[in-house]
Amino acid sequence: MKTTKLTTHNIMFTQTMVWDGQNSDLNLGLILGKKRNYIIDTGLGSDSVAPILEHISHDTKPIVVVNTHSCFDHIWGNWVFESSLIISHILCRDSIREDWDHVIQTYSEHINGEARRCLPNLVFEKNLYFPEDGIEIFHTPGHTPGCISVYDTVDKVLYAGDNIGDTDDEIVPAIWTDLATFQRLIKTYKEYDFNFCISGHNKPQTKEVLSRMEDALPEVWGKQNNRE
Repeated sequence: MKTTKLTTHNIMFTQTMVWDGQNSDLNLGLILGKKRNYIIDTGLGSDSVAPILEHISHDTKPIVVVNTHSCFDHIWGNWVFESSLIISHILCRDSIREDWDHVIQTYSEHINGEARRCLPNLVFEKNLYFPEDGIEIFHTPGHTPGCISVYDTVDKVLYAGDNIGDTDDEIVPAIWTDLATFQRLIKTYKEYDFNFCISGHNKPQTKEVLSRMEDALPEVWGKQNNRE
């Protein structure tokens, strides 16, 4: 697994997953807070999060896990942290609960280590704040209705999950909401002063990514909905 230190407190862990016969990056995040350590998404199972746990093995601060959304490659390692705080949007938890059996059977070949069902134990609808660490967690429907984002106000790093496309050539992701919702998402992100944006599968982006997404959105939306 590749480790990228973005700032003093923000580290990105990247593993390779195979999707549709192609290699793809899968990014997990770590924020070293003053009071807590925050792990952003838990990947494909226990082996996905093992390098993060090794990195903080001598750190006694409590761990807070954040699931940016319910897709399996972001939540299968939750069970490793079942005694910790695991946060998601309420729609995300509902989706994990309803879809678990079908998804684990359909995509079991992607399991990295061991995967067990473990639902988030703290859900919200709009915003959560951890002021001691300068962390804001907020609802950002776009890729899915239950997507959330994490903003580190100290180092100005935004974690967007799969609300950013997987590659620069496909900078707008698959949209399972609607066009107006995704337009509001871009507008919301523009309100945040960030130096880096970390997504689930792409390389770190600057704020310029929002303009590219805005420009590409009409064509992508048309293709996704056969409206060319």
